[in-house]
Amino acid sequence: MTLRCDLIIRDATLIDGTGGPRRRGDIGVKGDRIAAIGDLSGMSADREVMAQGRVVSPGFIDAHTHDDQAVLCGPACMLCKTSQGVTTVVVGNCGISLSPVVMAERPPAPLDGVCAPEWWIFDSFGAYAERLRTTPSAVNTLALIGHMSLRVGALGKDLDRPATDKEAERMRKQLAQALSEGAAGLSTGLFYPPSKHAPTDEVIAVAEALRGTGGLYVTHMRDEANHVLDSIEETLKIGAAVGAPVVISHHKCAQPENHGRSVETLPLIEKYAADYPVAFDVYPYTASSTSLGARKPRPDVAVTVTTSLPHPEMAGRSLKDIAAEWGVDLEAAAQRLMPGGGVFHNMAEEDVRRIMSHRLSMIGSDGGPLAKHPHPRLWGTFPRVLGVYCRELGLFELETAVHKMTGRTAKVFGIADRGELREGAFADLVLFDAATVKDRSTFTEPRQVADGIVETWVNGRSVYTHADGASDTPAGRLLQRVAA
Repeated sequence: MTLRCDLIIRDATLIDGTGGPRRRGDIGVKGDRIAAIGDLSGMSADREVMAQGRVVSPGFIDAHTHDDQAVLCGPACMLCKTSQGVTTVVVGNCGISLSPVVMAERPPAPLDGVCAPEWWIFDSFGAYAERLRTTPSAVNTLALIGHMSLRVGALGKDLDRPATDKEAERMRKQLAQALSEGAAGLSTGLFYPPSKHAPTDEVIAVAEALRGTGGLYVTHMRDEANHVLDSIEETLKIGAAVGAPVVISHHKCAQPENHGRSVETLPLIEKYAADYPVAFDVYPYTASSTSLGARKPRPDVAVTVTTSLPHPEMAGRSLKDIAAEWGVDLEAAAQRLMPGGGVFHNMAEEDVRRIMSHRLSMIGSDGGPLAKHPHPRLWGTFPRVLGVYCRELGLFELETAVHKMTGRTAKVFGIADRGELREGAFADLVLFDAATVKDRSTFTEPRQVADGIVETWVNGRSVYTHADGASDTPAGRLLQRVAA
């Protein structure tokens, strides 16, 4: 009996996500799984797509997002990801997760920039997971629990101090419960005011819940600037103390005086990686984005406002120009704009390329879906890697680029049966044109769909076509980490 598929993509260049060489062939999908790969000329399907040599790869896995709220808002809200070929997002990063804490008023920055005040309603990860199951997104979701959220729940507004033993134990128990309900690990944002007063010992005490579970320790480190090496040491100390694999978030060397220091940071990370599981994600831009209060503004780092609660009309404008218009200095202008966020042009291209090309890197967007004028990484990260860094600059081969967005990420995060093209794997797929794929989002016009992403499928269902845009298909699922 001849196998009949629901979907066959014919005459594709297949890049399987492992880093191995491309090959020409067909791929067949039945239900939510890949049913066959190769010469499928003897098979038929309800729908057939002619790839005409264009690439089919596993759907991209965004290693670092702040989509905690966006994945709850319906399939169309994920156009910024499905239009890039992203099929899975990792949420709960930088110490910020939408559970397990309920907030009756606007939370402190940067929590307020990730999730709107009315969404802080989930008192357990189980409640968040149930909401995601009952109102599925267009993409799959793997979720971390944020130390910052736990800390606000345990300490309230009294955050400018270390947690007491009792408070740390409360956080540990909440994390343990969340892990039992399907969360994938703990994230921290020790750079930010709500968490920077947490000493290493506090983080270890909370992270004890990870011991023996296989859960990850993922961190926006305490310092990505002058003390970046010390922060790497602290990060690995925390992971080793509780036996948790480590992921360093959006690795960078921030501020002009630290440009070029990836020649120091990468060998240090490699030294630890020889004996311990450690990885890092990176985005393909020389500008970061966070709350306006995160860093003191300085003349040699250009800042563009992404959002401002008291002055929404200033979104998209330069902080320098706003300060001049108001007749105040940069710091006073930033204070007047808060609560708000900004894009900070504080990195060097040489570091971005060196970090991205490193064998331990993965790709994560770190986009801000709530920003009125977001960083272009929200819409452009994955096509930019393919179009600019792979095709135009030749930083790595296409197979390597796809691996950093798929199989590598799936392995680090323990995402089973995704990130590879093989029979039996889930049919998270993207069809793209390797000759034309490229980001169109810019710092002035960030909300632009990419060129060259033809179609995206999640669990075998089409969620985006370049011709028609986002579908209303709730194809995504809540994923759980499977420890190695």
